[in-house]
Amino acid sequence: MSHGFDAATAAPEAHAEAAPRIPGTLGVLERALARLNRVILGLGGLSLVGACLVLSHSVVVRYLLKEPTEWQDEMAVFLIVGATFFSAAAVQAKRGHVAIEALTGLLPPSVNRVRLLLADVVSLTFCLFFAWKSWSLDHEAWTDGQVSQSTWGPPLWIPYTLMAAGMSLLCLQFAMQIAEALLYGPRAAGWAKPKVGLGADLNRDMRRAPDITPDGPDPMGRTAGAGAKR
Repeated sequence: MSHGFDAATAAPEAHAEAAPRIPGTLGVLERALARLNRVILGLGGLSLVGACLVLSHSVVVRYLLKEPTEWQDEMAVFLIVGATFFSAAAVQAKRGHVAIEALTGLLPPSVNRVRLLLADVVSLTFCLFFAWKSWSLDHEAWTDGQVSQSTWGPPLWIPYTLMAAGMSLLCLQFAMQIAEALLYGPRAAGWAKPKVGLGADLNRDMRRAPDITPDGPDPMGRTAGAGAKR
């Protein structure tokens, strides 16, 4: 299991530094969505910081000032839900969602390309159902005036809207990457981009590290000959 699909066997050009620029309307949509994702990631980070501050305030008020808390827990949940669902499309754009890669090294590249495409199609199908159900619950909460059963009692359309909008963006990201894979190949769909997280850092470090030769330097700045003499 790792942070994203392993593209090493998905395409022979998997070690390229940059994916090709997508032309036409699809390229305009991709660049617009990329800019939107950058904004959402910034807002998501602020939301997580806000949730931490709200929970810290709750602890201080409850245990030090001995006052009851009414809105802090639900406010933190709303902030975390918004950050999680809205950032899902940005993570998918980097192929950063957790994926199981047990079959990656066992299948030939051509079969792997089909497997990755099918995984996107299945994921899109699930996300479409999730988004449809979220919008249905959101409409029901709005029309019926549903509120939570807490003392604060915020309207439930707020978390449902956050979930539905975030999943809709994720569906759009999946659909765009599937179209790019069919029209322009796996590199255009993000399969050749470095994975986010530790895997990406290790891959970049391995590509940047100097080659070790019998008389050349190693990554620690020593020569192989000197190490052998010692």
